[in-house]
Amino acid sequence: MTWADVSETSIRVVQQKTNTKLTIPLHRDLLVLLAVADRNHVTILNTQYGRPFTVDGFGQWMRDAISAAGLPLDCRPHGLRKAAGRRLAEAGCTAHEIAAITGHASLREVERYTKAADQARMARNAMAKTAAREQTAVKSVEPEWYAVSNPLKALAEK
Repeated sequence: MTWADVSETSIRVVQQKTNTKLTIPLHRDLLVLLAVADRNHVTILNTQYGRPFTVDGFGQWMRDAISAAGLPLDCRPHGLRKAAGRRLAEAGCTAHEIAAITGHASLREVERYTKAADQARMARNAMAKTAAREQTAVKSVEPEWYAVSNPLKALAEK
């Protein structure tokens, strides 16, 4: 990616496998880092010699960083894409929204990537939505006398 691909709030990328062109909003933390980064080269990430990374060179650079951070060696740069998909799913994004960020061509692939989403949190969110909807539905059709004559409701409100 080059500095020319970066706008004020987004970056243009081309998905390597599908050749799909994407415009992705930049996370606020990345915006801060890019704002203070040196722009001495055409490309954003460069080798220690100031040259753009090759795919293999970037992979090796990441492996070295993973080792230095003490992370398991099965961590891979591709895992970042999967982690992004999972985090987007946990945030409540739709499959189409996730695909817009990850560049997946099929919703089936998005589903595969988001399988590891936080099931417990999503289940809590689902129950909260159900409870909120039921409460709204009951209030909208409940006659005034019902609140007074329903002892279970009165007990629940205490």
